[in-house]
Amino acid sequence: MAEGAGGQALLFLTDEQLRKGIEAMFFAYRGFTADPDRILAEKSYGRAHHRAIHFIHRAPGTTVNNLLATLGVTKQSLNRVLRSLIEDGLVESRVGRSDKRERNLHLTEAGQALERELSDAQRERMRAAYRTAGPEAVAGFRQVLEAMMDDDQRRQYERLSEAPRR
Repeated sequence: MAEGAGGQALLFLTDEQLRKGIEAMFFAYRGFTADPDRILAEKSYGRAHHRAIHFIHRAPGTTVNNLLATLGVTKQSLNRVLRSLIEDGLVESRVGRSDKRERNLHLTEAGQALERELSDAQRERMRAAYRTAGPEAVAGFRQVLEAMMDDDQRRQYERLSEAPRR
């Protein structure tokens, strides 16, 4: 049986221990998104804009349908986000080479600069947390996150993890 900090059996967590984990996740997410939220607010954007920018950066040329599947949002919601990013000159929508009905999404130079600013803030927070926690905790944390994903989400994550880094 796996033992946690203080000798607590991890396979038999109490409701109180699970509640603490859930609350830690809520507060960690608030911290993780705080810096990007401030940057986005200055531009009247929200987290949906951030997610679109992040995944367009990770897969330049991705289609609207691929982005819909990755983000798990409605077409209407994504269209609102993309419209503002395109109008503001952060994203370009190009006609597909093989299928003219497809729209391939790319970040412009301004979009790449915003993506860097947002990602740098989150990388710094993650780097500091990882340093504090240590390599075993980092590996365990990733295992926990991956175990919480649905099968479809895990497959998307794995495909993205195998994609070349940008």
